[in-house]
Amino acid sequence: MITFVWAEDENGVIGKDGQLPWTLPADMAFFKKVTLTGNVAMGRKTLESIPNPPLKNRKNVVMTRNESYEFPGVVVCHNKEEVLAENEKEDKPLHVIGGVSLFEEFLDEVDMLYRTIIHDTFEGDTFIPQIDYDKFELIEKVEGTVDDKNRHPHTFLIYKRKG
Repeated sequence: MITFVWAEDENGVIGKDGQLPWTLPADMAFFKKVTLTGNVAMGRKTLESIPNPPLKNRKNVVMTRNESYEFPGVVVCHNKEEVLAENEKEDKPLHVIGGVSLFEEFLDEVDMLYRTIIHDTFEGDTFIPQIDYDKFELIEKVEGTVDDKNRHPHTFLIYKRKG
């Protein structure tokens, strides 16, 4: 099973200057809960944007065109086929967590979408690729709690591919 896990603002912004443009601990907790169930696949820039990478207690698979790229604690792959082959070694979901090129690469294969919408707008330079939500069924919708640490209204949405 292949999933996408991401947060976006009302305009589809997912990043600015290689970072998240917001602070939302509830989304980080949701992200962790989902991704601890399997392996995570990401691009090099996404890996390098994570504080203290790699993500703990998950196999981190990084896809990069740089043939000499190495990073302690991660499996480096150079194309989608290598990523899928690496994930097939275990019977676990593959959670694609960014960046844009990885989302685009796996768009036709993704089975589940774990989407957080932040009901606000932010300055950004990176946007989630166009996803045809008609191909997916919304199976869960949970309104996030706004509090002192989570100042932005947000909704957690889980979709499953139809058919």
